[in-house]
Amino acid sequence: MNFSSRFKFSAVAGILTILVCISCEKDPTTIGASVIGGEPFATGQQSFDVFAYNKKIEAVRTNRLPMYQLGVFNDPIYGKTEARITSQLLLATPNPTFGTYSQAVEDVAESDESVTTVQENETVTSVYLHIPYLTSDVSQRDSDNDGVDDVLEKKPEDVNDPNSDWDGDTVTDIQEKTAGTDPFNVDTDGDGENDAEDLDTIKNRFPKRFDLDSIYGVDLSDEEAMKINPFKVKVERSTYFLRDLDPTTNFEEAQEYFSNQSFSPSFASDVLNEGDGEVIVSNEEIVTYKDDDPDTEVDEKGEVKDRFAPGIYIPLDPEYFEENIIDKEGSSELLSQANFSDYFRGVHLSLEASSDIMVLFDLTQATIMIDYTYDSVNSEGEAPSNPKEGRFTLSLLRVQNGAYMGNAVNTFVNDDIPSEISDKMDTHENASQIYLKGGPGSYAEIKLFGENDVQAQEVIDQIKSNNWVINEANLVFYVDRSSLPEGAIEPLRLYLYNADTNEFLFDTTTDPAGETPLSSYLQYDGLLEKESGKGIKYKVRITKYINDIILRDAENATLGLALTPNINLIGTATAMLADPEDNEKEIPVASTLTPLSTVLWGSEVAPIDQDKKLKLEISYTKAN
Repeated sequence: MNFSSRFKFSAVAGILTILVCISCEKDPTTIGASVIGGEPFATGQQSFDVFAYNKKIEAVRTNRLPMYQLGVFNDPIYGKTEARITSQLLLATPNPTFGTYSQAVEDVAESDESVTTVQENETVTSVYLHIPYLTSDVSQRDSDNDGVDDVLEKKPEDVNDPNSDWDGDTVTDIQEKTAGTDPFNVDTDGDGENDAEDLDTIKNRFPKRFDLDSIYGVDLSDEEAMKINPFKVKVERSTYFLRDLDPTTNFEEAQEYFSNQSFSPSFASDVLNEGDGEVIVSNEEIVTYKDDDPDTEVDEKGEVKDRFAPGIYIPLDPEYFEENIIDKEGSSELLSQANFSDYFRGVHLSLEASSDIMVLFDLTQATIMIDYTYDSVNSEGEAPSNPKEGRFTLSLLRVQNGAYMGNAVNTFVNDDIPSEISDKMDTHENASQIYLKGGPGSYAEIKLFGENDVQAQEVIDQIKSNNWVINEANLVFYVDRSSLPEGAIEPLRLYLYNADTNEFLFDTTTDPAGETPLSSYLQYDGLLEKESGKGIKYKVRITKYINDIILRDAENATLGLALTPNINLIGTATAMLADPEDNEKEIPVASTLTPLSTVLWGSEVAPIDQDKKLKLEISYTKAN
């Protein structure tokens, strides 16, 4: 955060800053004194009131997101959410050529002088939609680099032991990685011979396994449970034209689309699935293999043709894509991306409403692969035994030079929030409970030191007059366990931010980003603390923010509190709020990327719950 004025520490204040901070977990009272340079100093703690109130979100901007949700999530507190995706499709290249020759060359093949130009008769053999699941960061998921992700190791001690032997075939995991055999399978190639004795195993022919992330509704630690819980993906052709630029801004700003818009069934036609689109959640790669080419001396049968990361991988209608894509070679529809977007508006993805799984995807990795064959001849005009093979790939989104190409919208169909919760939204009263839900759900706004600016300034002035040096300041949010049903999936992190400026509160100069979201900004924290596997509280450290108010006369801003699945995503997105006095606001984009929810204790609690009350805890040093 930038401030125009800076506080200049006095010599005494400089000495004070080296004192050891006292933990904020102890009672708020003066707990000690010492003498430095002949002057006595006391260290103490004090708790301050916090005014918090709930804000209901009617809709959020959901196009050009870093991640997208697809599926159905049955929240035990807030009800069911169904997430759908409507996306443009992007050509791999404008005016594409299918096969060897352009359509213009093919059109004159019978009359030109070359024996090698022929009508290629492109025929689509298969079309697959592939959307990879998210996986844990590769540098974090395999600590001993033995080819077995940490969460897949059999025993805790195997995480840091590259010589562990997962499948018990006497070949260590690190040896299997080097040899290209499967550490999870005694007989990688299925020929009946143990990997320890088999010298003919083809290297790296097996599907590798990964530590999956951000799949809700499936126990990812139980492979058998994953296999018996398939879900069905419906793919339709979208007829809605997604504009890139907003005409109401003279086409100078990006068009915004919101989570409450509806694209199906009004703007969807032609179901593109070949079959029922059934998907079984698996942590294994999708591997396809080659057939033997009779025109070569090598037997290619069984060699790996393609490897796809674990994810949705379903067939689409080949005839439809032959007629509407491949047969359009050389036409105006494929001449440019703009023409194609107007012609083939995109696809609409949804899951059966009876499903109970929600998956988070990076749509820039999603593709539709159109495999086709085409006729050809050699320099003597002789045709090969089999037609040649080609592939044309369509993308859903793409990032180029740091900017998104294409457009995709997440839409949500939500159950009504229970009345006992909705009645506590937008009352502008100090809340007894704080309700947080991702997406078009809810967040909270917080005022420190009092309900209004006058009350808060009185407290701030008193702290200044006390000449405190703030060693540590924390907001502590206790989980209301009585409101969380048994088995509820709890969000792992809260995000507290300046709701007036949308700036983050962590100090990046002293609190660095880590290799993973949960290892970033650990001084600021906001992570869920658990006991016996259940969430107890979240603590957010805002020492610098409080010092800026006390020492540098920074504004005591309204703070926002939301959920975040990834604290490294600090952008904002427009939200439509239910509050008629405050119906549009920028909120953290990360909060739109999670279906999870929680209930926290607020400030207006009964006497019996005072130990769980939301409060600001300040640890300070004062010269006596």
